Amino acid sequence: MQHTLYPQSRQEARRAHSPAWPLERALLLVVLLLALVAVAWPALVQPSHYHDFADQRAWGALPHAMDVLSNLPFALWGLAGAGVLVQALRRQAVDRTTAWLAALFFGGLVVTTAVSSMYHWQPDNTGLLWDRGGMVLAFAGLLGLAACQGISARAGVALAAAVLVLGPVSVQVWAVSGNLLPWGVLQFGGMALIVGLACLRPVAAGAGPSHRGLPIRWSLLIALYTLAKVLELGDHQVFEWTGHLVSGHSLKHIVASCAAWPVVAALMAVMKSKAESGSPSRAGSKGAVRLSPTRAA
Repeated sequence: MQHTLYPQSRQEARRAHSPAWPLERALLLVVLLLALVAVAWPALVQPSHYHDFADQRAWGALPHAMDVLSNLPFALWGLAGAGVLVQALRRQAVDRTTAWLAALFFGGLVVTTAVSSMYHWQPDNTGLLWDRGGMVLAFAGLLGLAACQGISARAGVALAAAVLVLGPVSVQVWAVSGNLLPWGVLQFGGMALIVGLACLRPVAAGAGPSHRGLPIRWSLLIALYTLAKVLELGDHQVFEWTGHLVSGHSLKHIVASCAAWPVVAALMAVMKSKAESGSPSRAGSKGAVRLSPTRAA
């Protein structure tokens, strides 16, 4: 009797301790579906005028100056975020998984500054290959944070790892065959995933005390990303509307870098929450032990 019931009881215990498993399975199915679309759908060709940016002005020896220099905010946000992350780790306000994913995101922003500046210095497909490869790091960290907050830490790590593998593959597919579809699926499918994971957040909040993540304002991040894409598509129009002051692509860099703002704000929020929750415990250790039942009541 014990032998027949033991496997069943162990399976029941495993389910009881893995409340996020149905959402993890759904996430896996969505990722597989996106991969199928990237492989099975007709090829998507990059426009021949893709490198023809509106602002071609040079500043001295610096070609395409505004498109190059407008990448600096990526580094500034990346370094600022890394500094806040170090403080959060010292105060034990974030768990290791969240810290690793946030570090991947902030590190990706710094790398993006270098590779995107290199690409815009002399826009061509070779430079664009490195540019997109650098963006994969930030995408991986961001998608991992979304899955970590919406589902589980395990889902966050798995999704980030998948992006780190599939991202370079999609870029290489474009470089070899000219098919841009896998990269488009990674980028836009990834943002669609973030929208879906943000909607699932209230459901996943009951996954247990071990499930933490960062309280990122995903609606703000998605709005910034959407605005950045609109500016990118309206590169020449914005350049004309501003009287050749600034192009849409240059503004796109600045707006896209601000996507780090909700992540940095979330780190600061958890540090503040940690400090506030720690104050009563320190006060109680100084002799207010008898008052604790009254507080509980």
